[in-house]
Amino acid sequence: MESKSLALLCKEFAENRKAENVQILEVRKLSSVTDYFVLASASSEPHIRAVVSEITDRLRTDHGIRPGAIDGDIHTSWQVLDFFDVIVHVMRPETREKYDLEGLWGDAPRVKARKPRTKKTRV
Repeated sequence: MESKSLALLCKEFAENRKAENVQILEVRKLSSVTDYFVLASASSEPHIRAVVSEITDRLRTDHGIRPGAIDGDIHTSWQVLDFFDVIVHVMRPETREKYDLEGLWGDAPRVKARKPRTKKTRV
């Protein structure tokens, strides 16, 4: 799967579990480590677990994709899913504010999610 499509799926799955302020940063021209960061906020550790589970479960069952690594445990305020070309960060808002990855990678373009096409109806 193309890395941009994977990043967009991660965003969609995070939003399925009510993650907030989900952003995709394209870092491929700024980093040799990955192509995209997906950043998402979750209100509590159980909420982080729900978001992480939704992403990992849906990618595994629907697309046969598993993360190469997962960093952070069930009692942490930040979990990272490493899909090689896409790295997903799910964190509590105060942790996100403290580490300010959007500021650190401020030169990275933001990726806009595709909007579903709506059918025009004739009147």
